[in-house]
Amino acid sequence: MPKKWKWIVGLSVAFLFGVIAYSLFQTSQYRYEVCVTFRGRSHCATAAGRTAEEAIHSAHEIDCAMLSVDRDDNIICMDVRPSSVRALSGK
Repeated sequence: MPKKWKWIVGLSVAFLFGVIAYSLFQTSQYRYEVCVTFRGRSHCATAAGRTAEEAIHSAHEIDCAMLSVDRDDNIICMDVRPSSVRALSGK
């Protein structure tokens, strides 16, 4: 392999690693703790996301998965407003 191609491949690999590292850091910019009370039971979950809304929604989904007994229950739970939302880090 000519020396020129080695440089091109090396720079391409370095660029790819840079893009992957950047995207990994972007996904956890916001962290929230969300608590949901559903049918007399409560659960609090923590999640991270690129936006505050994404982090809150992910934590809400975790809460409902823990509090629901079936798929229909989960759908109903997702319509319930969280009892508390607390920012743990982020902008």
